[in-house]
Amino acid sequence: MVEYPDKIFLIGFMGVGKSHWGRLLSTQLGYAFIDLDEEISRMAGGRTITEIFEEEGEEFFRRLEANCLDQFIATDQQGVMACGGGTPCFLNNLGRMKKAGRVIWLQATAEELLPRLLAERDKRPLIRELSEVELTHYITKKMGDRQLFYRAADLAVAESALTEKNLTQSLFYE
Repeated sequence: MVEYPDKIFLIGFMGVGKSHWGRLLSTQLGYAFIDLDEEISRMAGGRTITEIFEEEGEEFFRRLEANCLDQFIATDQQGVMACGGGTPCFLNNLGRMKKAGRVIWLQATAEELLPRLLAERDKRPLIRELSEVELTHYITKKMGDRQLFYRAADLAVAESALTEKNLTQSLFYE
């Protein structure tokens, strides 16, 4: 029998499916599901991530993000948290996540991510104004910049290999 950590953090590039897989995993484990972006929005009085970026800037957003992360870590609650794509890259968030639980990197290629992100551009402030060509370059560059952080996860899993049936086996080697 596998013993699951009380706190599980899903990291990876935007559009990789952290929220989708996090909801499924939390249901399978009987844990709470926390979408970090939704918590940030709630903490910011219901403003969207886009509004926070536009009105307050990225630095303010990253401080809110770290606060929300710390609040979850401080609880006794068992949970799966879907983190933002940049979460592990700022304010030693990754170190705090690793200390508190298990960090799982969901991987996808730029080719897999491009159609997903094109379809969701309006919801994502960092890419909203980019053309398809610019978005392709952005994905490639940002993925390269974030590799160092993502690779420090406890486990890396190709998102394309996940299914609802094999989810816990893939993430916990059952």
